[in-house]
Amino acid sequence: MTIASVDNAVRGEGLLADFSLEMTAKDIDALRHAAPVIPQGTHVNVTFLGNEDFAMRRKAAAAVKAAGFDPVAHISARRIASERELDDFMAALREDSTHESVFLIAGDPSEAQGPFDSAIDLITSGMAEHYGVKRIGIGGYPEGHPQIDEETLWSALEQKAAAISSLDVQGEIITQFGFDVDAVLDWIVQVRQRGIDLPIRVGVAGPAGVKRLISYSRRFGVGTSAGIAKKYGFSITNLLGTAGPDRFISELITEYDQTLHGRMGVHFYTFGGMRATAEWVDDFRKDTGQ
Repeated sequence: MTIASVDNAVRGEGLLADFSLEMTAKDIDALRHAAPVIPQGTHVNVTFLGNEDFAMRRKAAAAVKAAGFDPVAHISARRIASERELDDFMAALREDSTHESVFLIAGDPSEAQGPFDSAIDLITSGMAEHYGVKRIGIGGYPEGHPQIDEETLWSALEQKAAAISSLDVQGEIITQFGFDVDAVLDWIVQVRQRGIDLPIRVGVAGPAGVKRLISYSRRFGVGTSAGIAKKYGFSITNLLGTAGPDRFISELITEYDQTLHGRMGVHFYTFGGMRATAEWVDDFRKDTGQ
């Protein structure tokens, strides 16, 4: 390792100091099981799945809060049937004191089920100001999106970042998970070149079975060529066993340059389970002296 890369590694040690996790509304028991190995105050995102209703998400966010972590409720614009539905959900979160952080996305449906078509519609709706939201997260796609062209993705990101900057809130970008560090860091450099200075949490798949990782990567349009898979640490022709993000995180820390990439952190998609992911982070930090 060169002197320059050693210096970057030292500066990159903070990437895991404030990692975040993701769960579904059905993962409350998994959260409780994992709680002893998750640092207090960790941001835990509660995803917005089509087969989980607002009551389930509310309960999950409250469980995150009760466990000593910071809940981040996902809101899918196209799945919200009415302004009243959004108001009811935000009012419920505020009642539970789980309203301060939200993650806003357009969502999977090709057409809106109500008045909101995109995350920008939610950001500019007045929701944040009315309900006292203090932090808004938005999505980023270093390897593109299977249904959205690159020009549209960049335009949307610039609009969302500008809209967040006009509010009295903190903002951040959470990227889709990927297996190619070079692609992620190249994308982040482009983000900065476009004048977007929001903190970026790099999406990383926690340790999971290889078959499951490949399944999720195909579902979300993440590239899994043989070369990239081998670089990450698994084979797309061998579905046995599990794979963790050891190589990915190590390379990310080594290549991170704050002058190029700005403020960065890591967000874990817990495909293999919340406790398994939290234990992996704890072991990795101990093994690497972080």
